[in-house]
Amino acid sequence: MSNGPIARTVGFQPGERNVFLHLLTACNLACRHCYINPTQHGTATLPLATVLQWLKLFARPERQTNLILLGGEPTLHPELAAIIKAAKSMRYSVTVDTNGYLFNDLLAKVTPQELDYLSFSLDGPDVAVNDPIRGQGVFAVCTDNIRKAVAGGFATSLIYTVSSLNIKHLHRMPALLADLGVRRFFIQVIGLRGNPAITKPAATINWQVEPEQWLAVVPRVAEEAARMGIHVIYPKVYLDHDEPFQCAGIVAENFFIFPNGRVYQCPLCEDHPIHSYCIEDNQLLHRDGLNEDRFFPLNIAEGCVMNRLLQPDNISYHPDGTPIHRISCCLLKQEVKPVHS
Repeated sequence: MSNGPIARTVGFQPGERNVFLHLLTACNLACRHCYINPTQHGTATLPLATVLQWLKLFARPERQTNLILLGGEPTLHPELAAIIKAAKSMRYSVTVDTNGYLFNDLLAKVTPQELDYLSFSLDGPDVAVNDPIRGQGVFAVCTDNIRKAVAGGFATSLIYTVSSLNIKHLHRMPALLADLGVRRFFIQVIGLRGNPAITKPAATINWQVEPEQWLAVVPRVAEEAARMGIHVIYPKVYLDHDEPFQCAGIVAENFFIFPNGRVYQCPLCEDHPIHSYCIEDNQLLHRDGLNEDRFFPLNIAEGCVMNRLLQPDNISYHPDGTPIHRISCCLLKQEVKPVHS
């Protein structure tokens, strides 16, 4: 019997609530794979008063709600510290996803007790891999600020978006995380939204990773990181042969909120005006019509119906027409807990 780390599927919990709030769409970087689409998501920065009103819409006094504050770059918001403090008072567990520049002196304005996680995005183990994707000088700034956050007692995590440009370097990341003092590692798969969707028809970039490469590389790297004491979470992506498909849009509560008031339940849909909800006059309103939530209950051989509709090139088929790999809900995760000697 093996005592090594084991990947376990994190099932959706009924009643679980995750709120992904984009405070703004502006950013100091121009990452080649950015999923923000200003045409669909707007260009506004939400005023503090509006943010607080929207947070009240999704808060539940009887139990904790997970809040992930996003951009653009959320630390560009001048009132981010006040937003974090207010969210904690509403029983949110608060995470900030940052590109690492930490504008407005964030670390000096909040305490580790007020911010549950500070999550940094990095897409390479060194300058040569990361900076061609995220921008010149980004690796140095981001890693320097990670060290400052760790030294300051903040719970830090790192997000690595896997694409064809960097999957061959993923195996080098656990050593970097260990050196930085980061003990929580999120591996994400590239989504064909925003910039990747725009460049998809061109022959210059093939962003996506083949299923066999993902399955051969990602679980192995996750296990290696766990052996080094790092907690790893990554998307399931491909369902096992007899594994049932579950849609988070039905089982759990996930809200992806943009500054223009659009509220999606499925991140795959964010390039399209098919959001389930909208916020108008500080009220959360369900939208009628043929929107994303009308598709969630459909049962198809390929698994995720939104993936089949919006990203059909992701799926390959056997000669008899059955899919080679069934696609899981993009929010279904695998977890590999650290091994402690």
